[in-house]
Amino acid sequence: MKYIVLPMLLFPLALMSQNKTNKNNPDTLKTVILEDVSVTGIRTVKATGHMPEMKDGIIYAGKKNEVIITDSMDANKAINNTRQILGRIPGLNIVETESSGFTANGIATRGLNPVQSIEMNTRQNGYNISGDIYGYNEAYYLPPMEAVNRIEMVRGAAALQFGSQFGGLVNYVLKDPPVNKKFEAVSSITQGSFGLFNSFTSLGGRNKKLSYYAFLQYRNMDGYRPNSQQWQLSGYGKLQYAISDKSNIGFEYSLLRNRIQMPGGLTDSLFAADPRASTRSRNWLKSPWNIMTGYFNLDPSNNTHVSIKMTYLFGNRSLVWRNEDGGPEAKDEIDPVTLQYVPREVGIEAMKNITSEIRITHNYPFANGQSTFAAGARISHAWFKRNGGGEGTTNSDFDLSITGNWGYDLAFNTTNLAPFIENIFRLNNRLSITPGFRFEYLNSQARGYKMDGTDKLETDLSRSRYFPLFGVGVQYKTSYYTNLYANISQAYRPIEYSQLQPFGVSSRIDKNLKDANGFNADLGYRGTVDNYLNFDFGLFYMAYNNRIGVIVQTDPVTGNTYSFRTNVANSVHKGIESYVECNLLKLFSNSSQYGLSVFHSFSWIDARYTSGEYKGNRVEAAAKTINRIGLLMNTHSLSTTLQWNHTGDAFGDASNAYSSTDPVAGYIPAYTVLDASATWKFRVFSLKGGINNIAGKNYFTRRTDEYPGPGIIPAIGRSFYLGITLKM
Repeated sequence: MKYIVLPMLLFPLALMSQNKTNKNNPDTLKTVILEDVSVTGIRTVKATGHMPEMKDGIIYAGKKNEVIITDSMDANKAINNTRQILGRIPGLNIVETESSGFTANGIATRGLNPVQSIEMNTRQNGYNISGDIYGYNEAYYLPPMEAVNRIEMVRGAAALQFGSQFGGLVNYVLKDPPVNKKFEAVSSITQGSFGLFNSFTSLGGRNKKLSYYAFLQYRNMDGYRPNSQQWQLSGYGKLQYAISDKSNIGFEYSLLRNRIQMPGGLTDSLFAADPRASTRSRNWLKSPWNIMTGYFNLDPSNNTHVSIKMTYLFGNRSLVWRNEDGGPEAKDEIDPVTLQYVPREVGIEAMKNITSEIRITHNYPFANGQSTFAAGARISHAWFKRNGGGEGTTNSDFDLSITGNWGYDLAFNTTNLAPFIENIFRLNNRLSITPGFRFEYLNSQARGYKMDGTDKLETDLSRSRYFPLFGVGVQYKTSYYTNLYANISQAYRPIEYSQLQPFGVSSRIDKNLKDANGFNADLGYRGTVDNYLNFDFGLFYMAYNNRIGVIVQTDPVTGNTYSFRTNVANSVHKGIESYVECNLLKLFSNSSQYGLSVFHSFSWIDARYTSGEYKGNRVEAAAKTINRIGLLMNTHSLSTTLQWNHTGDAFGDASNAYSSTDPVAGYIPAYTVLDASATWKFRVFSLKGGINNIAGKNYFTRRTDEYPGPGIIPAIGRSFYLGITLKM
């Protein structure tokens, strides 16, 4: 299957047609000249490619970017297996904690923190789906991969059009309704190890000017470890009406409902003895999510595009748990004296935000060619209510009732206004320069109280910041499908809500926290060669100043250690990112019936502190090497994928301690995981199956000092899945 996207192809078609003629009558000879046709798409070899210079009013020229076509992949989409789906992106670090209390695995690039994807600008269909763009940038909702058409990622220099995040953008683009059908239905059922049951059903179609698409997903699983039961319901609906050939209007609604049991974290010795052990049986969490979006697209001329999106997100996270007191060694057992469990801790967080974004793109003549101007603005206001530290019951079920008052009751507000402007100056048919500017206004407020023993400490803070972001990208086309690119862009990360208030009682916060800032730079060569080779080789450099992290300190009074969140120091992240994929059969033959491809995704990352107490130490969670190799074989009806994944070692905190009494500090060993998947298609049916972690490797990707631990959060061992899909 061929996908045509990446560089803009502009080619004239001049076709002369001759009607049935009478040789004796020259008037019957006619010449028809067709208009120029511009084809824009994503050109890939199998499933991975690059974005064109501009798409849907967004400039990608000169930026480091990738796109994953999910329909072309063999992967365990029923549980959103991130390393299979996104593993081809070089340097992508994945924290695999979905089975232990998180609703989704987190991701990051270039040695950044992958937990809940907090360093990423996470979007669905171009709009924000995290709790808050800046104040609570955690992704509790992700769409089921069975509904996703493609995943777009823009590294580092995404700041100018999307935001200031160091990690850049990840955008999950959902499937569109079928073009020429009034009705199409897809139904899928998957079962697998550890009690996995997943069902997915979608409906879509077009009738004249109205199109629609909707899906419903239900998933239930017992979990890899005891006390890991979870169920999840995801839904989505989209209606779009074509007002004319040049404009359309639409509405989308996404929802998530779930309930998750959290098995707790482990010490190093507990993990070594039994990675499937559980230290908690009474920890529960739910995080309902709702996202409503209305949009309007207008093309007033062939050279101008206008897009307006308005999004309202409202969600919540509620949990009751045997907290981190005593660390992972503290067993959650019935007290032999009281004959009861200890009271649990209750926390309830409610969040909502309203965001409006407008984008305008216009093509205009410049230097004997065509250049592109883009501008827009984002206006956002977010509310966040956090109640925590409440003493819960001694029960074991999901019970959020408390006795007494909350340990803290805080309300946060964030207002953000951010206009931007970018321009592609095409100096000739090969060279383009894209400068850009973004201005961010940010106002943060915090009000409420926190109990310190019997003392009630009131909080009433307000802070405004203004920060400009500059960037420039350069792209040189070495051919229609290959180009050299370079860019540099400033980045900024303000203090988040979670960094102002410790989640549990054993962690502490520096009262003098500062916002982080820095920049990203890229230099690379990428493209495709015919239909058999896809590649991207690049170098990157990232400066991250006033980096907020966790260090371990000792209380001089009690002698106990505790985790301390502070501006650890400045850090520099630099390295190599490379991706190459080759269809070996198409290299020597034009046959489209069979395929044999190999891909290699590799990164080497040197992320170190360059100042402060830990100068020279590695940044926490930053693996030096991330190496993935895949073998893909396919026929007309059968496709198979074997993927080898290796992630290098890392450390839990900035001290680079190999062991510590603090659960967040310690060594995170390197690990290697092997996955295999296959899909067989027969008429309207598809049969899919596979094995994840074939060798049954025991490993972990995260240490935590609090929720959902404390301690080591083990990843999932060997698992199987089998599913069937019907498309009508």
